Amino acid sequence: MQSIENTRVSEFIPLPSPAQMKGKIPAPETILERVSGWREELRRLLNGQDQRLLVIVGPCSIHDVKAGLEYAQKLSRLRHEVQDKIALVMRVYFEKPRTTIGWKGLINDPELDGSHDIRSGLQIARQFLLNVASLDLPAGTEFLDPIVPQYIADLISWVAIGARTTESQTHREMASGLSMPVGFKNATDGGMQVALDAMTSASHPHHFLGIDSEGMTCVVQTKGNPDAHVILRGGNQGPNYSEEHIEDCLSRIKAEESQRLLLVDCSHGNSNKNYRRQPEVFREVFRQFHKGNRRILGMMLESHLQEGKQDLAQKPLVYGQSITDGCIDWKSTEELIRDAYRQL
Repeated sequence: MQSIENTRVSEFIPLPSPAQMKGKIPAPETILERVSGWREELRRLLNGQDQRLLVIVGPCSIHDVKAGLEYAQKLSRLRHEVQDKIALVMRVYFEKPRTTIGWKGLINDPELDGSHDIRSGLQIARQFLLNVASLDLPAGTEFLDPIVPQYIADLISWVAIGARTTESQTHREMASGLSMPVGFKNATDGGMQVALDAMTSASHPHHFLGIDSEGMTCVVQTKGNPDAHVILRGGNQGPNYSEEHIEDCLSRIKAEESQRLLLVDCSHGNSNKNYRRQPEVFREVFRQFHKGNRRILGMMLESHLQEGKQDLAQKPLVYGQSITDGCIDWKSTEELIRDAYRQL
C-alpha cells in the first residue's frame, strides 16, 4: 500500500539531544551563577525594587560571530561604566520570523547559503552565548521555535516573544515555563490586547507537548511565569510610544503600582521602519522616564558596528553591518546611552 504519511517530507535529520549538546559545550558553574544573578537583577527592575533604566541593545540578528563578539566587547565595557544608573543587556537574536521566505537566522542557516545546518547553528549559538557571558554581559533573545530553548536557555537572561507569535498559544505555553523574564510585543497592527492577554496566559500553569533534556517527547507541565511584561513596538497604524499610548497601556496592565512592566522598542513600527529614527524614539521615551514616569522599564534598540543593512546576496558582506533590519551604528548607540547616563 502506498504510504500516506510524511508524503511531503524529504528527510528526517537526527540531532543530538539538548543534554548531549550541553555535554559537548558545557556552561561552567561560574557562568550559570552569573546568568542566575542577571535574571534576578531583571526581576528587581520589573518589580520596581531597582529603579535603573533598562536598555536591551544589539544587532537585529547575529550572522557573523566575529563581528557580534566585537560588538559584545564594546557593550560590556560600556555596561560597566554606566551600570549604576543604566542596566544594559545585549540583544542576541538567532531566529528571525519571516512573513513569506528569507534567511531564518543563524541557528537555521549558519552558513547563510541555504544549507540549513541546524546542528552547527545550535552549536555556534551556544558557544557564542558562552563567549558573551564570559565578557560579564547578559544576553536577551527571541525564542521562535519552541524546541530551541532546551539547547540554549540556560545562557539567556531575558526573552522576547515577537509580534507575529505573541498571539500563539504555543509561545504563551512555552513562556509559562521559561526560567527568565519574558516580554510580549504588541501585534503587528499595533493592538495591545494580544500582549496583555499573553501576559495573563503565560503567568498561569500549562500542560503541552514538548521535549525534555534527553530529547524525549513528553508532556511539559509548567508553573507559570510571573515575570511577563509588555513591549510596545508600534504597528501598521503608526508608533505607540507617546505619553498617551504609554499611559493607556499602563492603565490596562493589571499590576501593582510599583511594578515596571512596559518596555518600548525603538525600532519597527515605532520608527516607521526607518532605523535612523530610533534615536528620536529613544530620546522621547527617556524624556518621559526622566520626567518621572518610572513605571517605564526601558527601551530596546537595534544597533550594530556599522549603520544600515545590506542584502545577503551582496558579496563580500560588509563587516559589522546587519543583513536583516537596519541598525544604528556603535558611535550613535554609545552617544545615546552616555547622554542618558549624564542626565540621570
